[in-house]
Amino acid sequence: MADNLSDTLKKLKITAVDRTEDSLEGCLDCLLQALAQNNMETSEKIQGSGILQLFASLLIPQSACTAKVANIIAEVAKNEFMRIPCVDAGLISPLVQLLNSKDQEVLLQTGRALGNICYDSHSLQAQLINMGVIPTLVKLLGIHCQNAALTEMCLVAFGNLAELESSKEQFASTNIAEELVKLFKKQIEHDKREMIFEVLAPLAENDAIKLQLVEAGLVECLLEIVQQKVDSDKEDDIAELKTASDLMVLLLLGDESMQKLFEGGKGNVFQRVLSWIPSNNHQLQLAGALAIANFARNDGNCIHMVDNGIVEKLMDLLGRHVEEGNVTVQHAALSALRNLAIPVVNKAKMLSAGVTEAVLKFLKSEMPPVQFKLLGTLRMLIDAQEAAEQLGKNVKLVERLVEWCEAKDHAGVMGESNRLLSALIRHSKSKDVIKTIVQSGGIKHLVTMATSEHVIMQNEALVALALIAALELGTAEKDLESAKLVQILHKLLADERSAPEIKYNSMVLICALMGSESLHKEVQDLAFLDVISKLRSHENKSVAQQASLTEQRLTVES
Repeated sequence: MADNLSDTLKKLKITAVDRTEDSLEGCLDCLLQALAQNNMETSEKIQGSGILQLFASLLIPQSACTAKVANIIAEVAKNEFMRIPCVDAGLISPLVQLLNSKDQEVLLQTGRALGNICYDSHSLQAQLINMGVIPTLVKLLGIHCQNAALTEMCLVAFGNLAELESSKEQFASTNIAEELVKLFKKQIEHDKREMIFEVLAPLAENDAIKLQLVEAGLVECLLEIVQQKVDSDKEDDIAELKTASDLMVLLLLGDESMQKLFEGGKGNVFQRVLSWIPSNNHQLQLAGALAIANFARNDGNCIHMVDNGIVEKLMDLLGRHVEEGNVTVQHAALSALRNLAIPVVNKAKMLSAGVTEAVLKFLKSEMPPVQFKLLGTLRMLIDAQEAAEQLGKNVKLVERLVEWCEAKDHAGVMGESNRLLSALIRHSKSKDVIKTIVQSGGIKHLVTMATSEHVIMQNEALVALALIAALELGTAEKDLESAKLVQILHKLLADERSAPEIKYNSMVLICALMGSESLHKEVQDLAFLDVISKLRSHENKSVAQQASLTEQRLTVES
């Protein structure tokens, strides 16, 4: 075989130059046969022979041998070691030109060749995108949708190219959404639909394409799949139900596509998604709750949904997942409640519906994602003084918050716990709440929060600490001392990078601390007057004014 192959390669070199079609075709057939018997060995021989360089000149639209040449390239490029030699031989450009051919076999083998050469190489795939293959392939899919092999080749190519961010803009400028939805509607086999799903998922990450897919009617297809598969226990059906409902949620992440499907809360899609929440299928419960969380991304939608009873549905769902519950469903339902609680008019309605009680049942959760959403939901709800006071006196809650303030492995949970502690004080302005927080060991966390890298958190901490100092200084005095609050305030005021509101609130707090003998002494020992007198000429008027007042106070008290 080795001798035959060597002879074929020599003969091919001659016929490639002479362009005698019959001899050329015979040589190409021999090569394809050899590749079918031992691909790797034949590929090595082809590489060693230098024949690859000649292939570029054989890839011409009008030749009868073009499909076979492309087929050989596709076969050798299955080997990783052959891909760079194919690129070096200048095969990519003539192959891309051949995508304009009318011959279906040429198109198929060309697509295979390009796919194999560029397999797993982002830089080569990016080169194809720059050469404009995306619009060409989309056009091919539309023209040759009856050809199963060509359709599959296009889908594989789309799947690979869609992973690249640079492809999304090009895809968005074609009618890919329309073509894929058209194709999807025709498919009955699970494997074929799965192939289309694999292209749809990365494409649907782009907001413009999300809207195009919605307009092309993808959502109706997805809802139909959900309806067909919801009661099935076949593995393929369960997988397809998950893919369809996940994709549905993904489409709702785009603002325009989401609003189009909401249709003022009257839309068929919105109503169907609502019906998933009371379902007994965990995947549908999850998708339903996530969809509501996505619909709840603007005040108008949130207000409409709360007025139409969505909160009770979500609370019922949470109620079904308290003991040994599904963590992803808990997380999704809490996300939805948190978003719904953002508009001011919804807070009182949600409180009176019993949302805090429903949420507090998950205090014992050991799952950080659930803890994070639970904290966010409570923080959104407690703008009202009464609610903040009620929660702030809940010892179990406050103790759990203090525990989570130390969750160093979970920055989100730690940050939210600190913010909720501070919010309980700021909104309740209650001595009892402050006492509960002091007794549970929360003061040191509020002091640490004042050093956060986020200005908003620093500020919330300083305002809460100023209220503590104004209302319950005696109770908190020892904890404020051991947390080194005075030293921290000195640092914040001396640091030029501190935001104006941080400097302002730090001075307000200094004045409030003067009522404590021990803290007053610490202020005197640290020479605060030097730092504060410099702030009297601060460019921010409020800071300069507060500096003058603080300086007078410190001078009188010294």
